[in-house]
Amino acid sequence: MSEIRIGNGYDVHVLTEKRKLMLGCVEIPFDRGLLGHSDADVLCHAIADAMLGAVGLGDIGRHFPETDPSYLGASGERILRETKEICQRSGYSVSNVDSIIIAQKPKLAAFIPEMVHRIASALDVDVSHINVKAT
Repeated sequence: MSEIRIGNGYDVHVLTEKRKLMLGCVEIPFDRGLLGHSDADVLCHAIADAMLGAVGLGDIGRHFPETDPSYLGASGERILRETKEICQRSGYSVSNVDSIIIAQKPKLAAFIPEMVHRIASALDVDVSHINVKAT
C-alpha cells in the first residue's frame, strides 16, 4: 500500500497597479495584479507549498528564493512543474489537489475550468484530480 501524504499551502500577495493578475496559470482581466518577484500566482504558490510540505521539503521560499534572478517573473506553471520534479526526486507524486482562492474581486468562476486544466497539465495529472474553488 502506498503512503498518502497531505500538505497545506497558503499564499498572499498585495494587489498593485501595472501588473498582470495571474491565478492558476491563467491571466485574469483586472485593473491590478499581484506584486511579487515571480508572476505572484498565489494559487500556484499555495499548491507548491502544500506539495513541498506534504513531503517534508520546506517551502517555495527555500526552493525558489526572491534572491535568485532566474525566478524573476517566473510563471506559476514553472513553479508547479519544478515543484513536481522536486517531489518526484524524493519518491513522491501528486495524486490530487483541492484548493480555494479567497478574493473579493474579481469574480473568478468563469476562469476556474481553465485554471483546473492548466494546473493539471503542469502537474501531469488528470483534470478530474484537480479542484479549484473561489469565494
